[in-house]
Amino acid sequence: MSNLGRVVYVVFCVDTEGPLYESLEARFERLSELYGITLPPSKDTFDRLRRQEIPLGGLEAEVARLFSDHRISYKDTWDKLDEMLDRILAAPFRNQLPDSRGGDWLYNWFCVDHIDYKNNPRRRDLGYHNIFDHYRSYLRMTESFQDGLHWHFHPMSVYQDAHRCATSYVNSPHLYETLCRRVIDRDWFPCAFRAGFQAERPDSNLFLEQWIPFDLTNMAVETTEGTPSADFANGRSGDWRTAPSDWSVYHPHHDDYRRVGGCRRWIARALNILNRIAPLTQEEVDKAFARASTGKPTLMGIASHDFREIAVEVEAIRAMLQCSSRRFPGVEFVYSEAKNAFVEVTKAELAQDTSPLELSCTLSGDDRSLFLEVKTRSGLVFGPQPFLAIRMKSGRYLHDNFDFDTLPGRWFYTFDRESILPQDLHTIGVAANDRFGNTFVQKLVL
Repeated sequence: MSNLGRVVYVVFCVDTEGPLYESLEARFERLSELYGITLPPSKDTFDRLRRQEIPLGGLEAEVARLFSDHRISYKDTWDKLDEMLDRILAAPFRNQLPDSRGGDWLYNWFCVDHIDYKNNPRRRDLGYHNIFDHYRSYLRMTESFQDGLHWHFHPMSVYQDAHRCATSYVNSPHLYETLCRRVIDRDWFPCAFRAGFQAERPDSNLFLEQWIPFDLTNMAVETTEGTPSADFANGRSGDWRTAPSDWSVYHPHHDDYRRVGGCRRWIARALNILNRIAPLTQEEVDKAFARASTGKPTLMGIASHDFREIAVEVEAIRAMLQCSSRRFPGVEFVYSEAKNAFVEVTKAELAQDTSPLELSCTLSGDDRSLFLEVKTRSGLVFGPQPFLAIRMKSGRYLHDNFDFDTLPGRWFYTFDRESILPQDLHTIGVAANDRFGNTFVQKLVL
């Protein structure tokens, strides 16, 4: 029997956030915030909680899982994190279990910038590009060219706490500056995305619709009823309760990112490995293989964090893949870069236009008024407009909307007293994706 279409694309997504520290006091603070259990912090009490020796009204096992070895063994310095990277990026670890086509394990690194926080008790690495540059350098140094480098974003908390969960992109001024700096400083623009805390809302839904074709944030499970932790009760965070949970990839609805609709981007499902919320289980892996066995190529996303021991997680996934492979011998599994996996599972729709994306960006005018014209030379821009990034001579980074033409595929921007004076410009960046995730970036340095 041919395996045509009977493929599970394994997309291992790492929310790449750099080192994370957690004190003993912070662990008891989490216990109080998540479960309403307040106890005086002490190592003895903590150890007894882990052994389920303190009565908690039925939450003993839940709390013990919260504080399992894997979930509290954070990589809290770059040295510890780099030691792990040296191991897991090396060939002996990658090739322990080749995929069905002989391929080695690969990673998708979704890099975040921690910006403008006032309170940083978990000792996050703050600054534009810090984490992105570290990983890009490491991937080049280790010749890990098969890995994906993508984008992760944490909305700003109201009190500017680096360890808190927020959902508003509108209230996050570093949103646009992060992308402007990626375009101008690093000649880079993302095509794939994961939301911080796996939380999307209408503002992020509409933001992503403009520029990012591939979204790996859905963590829908068949039931979320009865979750005892406050952070995920009543849709507080990562609310995917009505989204597809069958491993299908879908276009979201304009009004509700969880519903199937007519938006442009694709959303895929990614469950959490060795985690308390929406965990990847053997049953879920079997479900992905069963779907693929019907001839539907299937993207199976798996979510992780770089500050945990990734080797343990990969080994757990490999064991589940081996088990499912035995149960579904006619199904292949392929370790995949995110963009490639999306293209493979959606190619029936994407095949409408395969021309590579290319834009032309030209400037004309004088010191009083400078005119930028962006024209599509081949392919199609994903979304209504390219992304416009501007760096002023003062060092300020800005994003703005283009002016539209009367015909599709051409946009304009005028630099003058109504926007930005030409003499104040340092660099203009234009970036866009097409529906295949092919990225165009061009800079004009004045």
